[in-house]
Amino acid sequence: MKTKHVLLSAVIALACGLGHGATLRVANAGDIQSMDPHSLNESLQLAFMNNVYDSLVSRGKDMAVIPMLATKWTQTSPTVWRFDLRKGVKFHDGTPFTADDVIFSFKRGADAGSDMKGYTSPIKEIRKVNELTVDIETVTPFPILPDTLTAFAIMSKKWCEENKAEHPVDRRKGVENTASFKANGTGPFRLKERQPSVRTVLVRNFNYWDKVESNVDEVVFTPIGSDATRVAALLSGEIDVMEPVPLQDVERVKAAGGYTVLQGPELRTIFLGMDQKRDELLSSSVKGKNPFKDIRVRKAFYQAIDIETIKSRVMRGAATPTALMVGPGVRGFLPDMNKRAPYDVEAAKKLLAEAGYPNGFEVGMNCPNDRYVNDAAICQAVAANLARIGVKVNLSAETKNTYFPKILRRDTSFYLLGWTPSTTDSHDALYNLMASPTEKGQGQYNLGWYSNAKLDELTQKIQTETDQTKRNEMIREAFKIHQDDFAHIPLHQQALAWGFNKKVSLVQLPTNYMFFKWVVVK
Repeated sequence: MKTKHVLLSAVIALACGLGHGATLRVANAGDIQSMDPHSLNESLQLAFMNNVYDSLVSRGKDMAVIPMLATKWTQTSPTVWRFDLRKGVKFHDGTPFTADDVIFSFKRGADAGSDMKGYTSPIKEIRKVNELTVDIETVTPFPILPDTLTAFAIMSKKWCEENKAEHPVDRRKGVENTASFKANGTGPFRLKERQPSVRTVLVRNFNYWDKVESNVDEVVFTPIGSDATRVAALLSGEIDVMEPVPLQDVERVKAAGGYTVLQGPELRTIFLGMDQKRDELLSSSVKGKNPFKDIRVRKAFYQAIDIETIKSRVMRGAATPTALMVGPGVRGFLPDMNKRAPYDVEAAKKLLAEAGYPNGFEVGMNCPNDRYVNDAAICQAVAANLARIGVKVNLSAETKNTYFPKILRRDTSFYLLGWTPSTTDSHDALYNLMASPTEKGQGQYNLGWYSNAKLDELTQKIQTETDQTKRNEMIREAFKIHQDDFAHIPLHQQALAWGFNKKVSLVQLPTNYMFFKWVVVK
């Protein structure tokens, strides 16, 4: 049987080489930042690399947690989870997958240079039971542990050691290593070519352990920053799939004939953050103090933003304004709390005057221009809104290649960010965005250093609570604290918009993950 399996794989591979398989050409507004799956906790990065690397568990088409490299997981005690690992799995270089790779990957993900510490920090220890079994012990009971592992890639210990890639690529410092440009996962696709900012090519892994519901043998990913150029590439047949479709072009693509736009709600929340730690902002006309430490200033900024006009004009209706840092579809979302403070320019001016800024002030703002739907336009609208209360925003809109390293270093005073809870649970946003930053990974994306001891305490309790009613009560209390502090300024949940040739069939998830193993090209 083994010989037949090898021969069959060879025949399929030969067919691929003769061109019988399909090529999928995908374009996005921005590029994948690195081939290192632990280098950046960003949705496009994680989604793309999930085609190359497997995690212990993943999400199915219905968003349910499903087995991947782990076939089974059980709690042997309140703080210990046992994971049975899949037999016969090999990395792309032929190295067998074992428990040692799991232990190594979690240690790597907890490294100082990793952007995935939020996933590893609840873990106290990982123990090898045997070659295909591990016990993961958490610091405290953590009932949603499997949910947190769906985006965490498992790497080859042997490959990383041989290629001097034992440590993750640190995007904050611009450090690179072999894992920046090469990859060796267990996933359904393997890396063939990597040209940063030009194109990245994947090819099918015909030794993949699982069934692949796709006829795609090659994926060519191309970053195209210009909206007009990206749409033109789709309508001319140069590419098969694009994301996102510019909102102003959705109807045009639909009407072109032979193309369609798949739209749906995304779990991502777009919000604004403010530096609340420094005694003096990095970029401001105010010297000797930090205006964002004053709740009246934060509330003034909130109330100065005309969210309905941003929805109708900037987002062309493809956004749902929000008062929370999580949206519908996230466990713990509380609809009755989703009520924004009123848009009120005069009230905002009064608050600024009470805080000692009757004439406003200047502040720098950082914003990506190729990451979220109409991100730069949103920031421009926010700047125009704030000008009405005397605040001059010096906007810096830039490619995410330079934007993310900057804000991850917290070299920002005022910024725009989007967040999709990969666990689909409110604890994810509380832990990563709202809780006080720690070296272990808590608050890793709380880039303005907001800190409230009571919220931190509730976040820890929510992590361990198994009674959903009690848990929701604590989530409510934590969200109320955050809202009352005007700690961030939530804006909206954006809508997904994938444009593609009708000869392509695919699956769109609310996480905005595009799994190539589910794509068929007719």
